[in-house]
Amino acid sequence: QVQLVESGGGSVQPGGSLRLSCVASGGISEIGVMGWYRQVPGKERELVADITNAGIASYADSVKGRFTVSRDSAQKTVYLYMNNLKADDTAAYYCHAKISGQRFGIWSNDKYPYWGQGTQVVVSS
Repeated sequence: QVQLVESGGGSVQPGGSLRLSCVASGGISEIGVMGWYRQVPGKERELVADITNAGIASYADSVKGRFTVSRDSAQKTVYLYMNNLKADDTAAYYCHAKISGQRFGIWSNDKYPYWGQGTQVVVSS
């Protein structure tokens, strides 16, 4: 079964940096877009950044110039480099990817959305 596993969250002071990583594993044929969302209690999950398998990245306006998304397709990994972190960046961060492969024991060429379990980022002095 396809899984996304995140790592790298934690606590940091304003102005600090963190790197998040997310590795896809399981019965995978192809990975399309990979990216990161975040969510705070009481609000909807929002897109932070994503990157296509052609390397085209897009960002939420609130993180442009501070965050960088990248991927290592051979390692089935997506990264989020977060610099100049602000208190408003505090949230649970979720990895997301659209993946074709083995789903409920059946191989399919259709890409389905998958989510990681989330990793907490706290920015506080």
